[in-house]
Amino acid sequence: MQQWVAEIAYETTSGPKKVTETFYLPTVEDVRAAVTKKGGYALSIRPHSRSPLERLLARSTWWQVQLLRGIQFRSTSTSPGVALWKIIQAETNPRMQNILAPAREALARGLGVIDALKALNSFDHGTLAILAGSERANRLVEGIPHAIHSITQKKKNARAIMGTLGWLGFDVISIVSSLWAGKDMVLGWFRDNPPTEPDQLAKFETVVSRLELTWDVLIYSSVGLGIFMCWTIFSFFMNRGKRDWPTARIVRKIPLIGAYLQDLAFADSMSAAARMLRGNVPINDTLTQSGEASSSPDVTAYWVESQKDLGRGVSLGSALDRPPLRRNERLELAALSDLGQVATVMESIAEMRAAAAKGKHTMIVWLAFAGTGVFLAIAFGSAIYALTVMNMSMDSMMGGLMQGAI
Repeated sequence: MQQWVAEIAYETTSGPKKVTETFYLPTVEDVRAAVTKKGGYALSIRPHSRSPLERLLARSTWWQVQLLRGIQFRSTSTSPGVALWKIIQAETNPRMQNILAPAREALARGLGVIDALKALNSFDHGTLAILAGSERANRLVEGIPHAIHSITQKKKNARAIMGTLGWLGFDVISIVSSLWAGKDMVLGWFRDNPPTEPDQLAKFETVVSRLELTWDVLIYSSVGLGIFMCWTIFSFFMNRGKRDWPTARIVRKIPLIGAYLQDLAFADSMSAAARMLRGNVPINDTLTQSGEASSSPDVTAYWVESQKDLGRGVSLGSALDRPPLRRNERLELAALSDLGQVATVMESIAEMRAAAAKGKHTMIVWLAFAGTGVFLAIAFGSAIYALTVMNMSMDSMMGGLMQGAI
């Protein structure tokens, strides 16, 4: 299903009339058929598109929370679908009307409120999973607060990830700028102060060439790391909402960062599952929606396999007791004897995973800081080593660099 914008010509008593209408249908052919059924002629059909500002607003946490709260407040006297329709009809801002257009078309075609929210392409898999599970239990209004909590929690996780990437980016920029600026100064001083003895001159040229090679390796490896980070950020932004793609697979193979992302994914999905169980969503639907809630293949596979075992008659604790959960987490699940304890245990696992992710985040930052020191130590240590090999003093080098700077 997709939103389409069509320019249509209608025959009227006063002559042809051109209007622009929107449709929420699977293909262009379906749009043409709908236009013909209405007695018009399709002049042009194009996919519905949002401006960059509209896409940013539709993805913002603030707008998502406000929309869900509006549905929740209006659902006290009517159904959630009618509540969403009233919100759309009451909107007067053209930009917001354009954002809500797909949901309006979905509701106009008789689809449910979950389908309308999916048509907006604003909410992530986890939020939609919580809402869909609550709707299946006929408790959508009670599930909305859990969905809002999930949105705000993921915003905190996103801030942590962006903080990590920002720190890594700062380290890379510091390394590249320091090495780039220092290379010309240090190597320039060496070349301006060659020894006069022929045998020392040959040794001098060998040492300087090796020093230059060392600095080139450090600089280009830093630039390569910076390019990889920029590409990773761009790829994650462009592939938001997808479950898997090549860049994500590469990032998950990085030892510490891959484990960090897995901890965040497990914390989100376990927390979502606990909130669905608190909202009296059936356990089968909870496992299904929890699998759909995560964009991590490992976490999705965990929920899918657990549901398969549960369908074969395995007890709930044994079905959930599987890798990649850790030993202490599996011991808690294996000891389950009452369905009422499941939500509490899942909340406990979510808290442990969140704490583990926080610890890994701190470790990543410190390793980045240490990596910066190692790079700079290698760079300037190699320069000092070259001085000792050539029997030159550090004072003479610093004096020459200061005079060159002046």
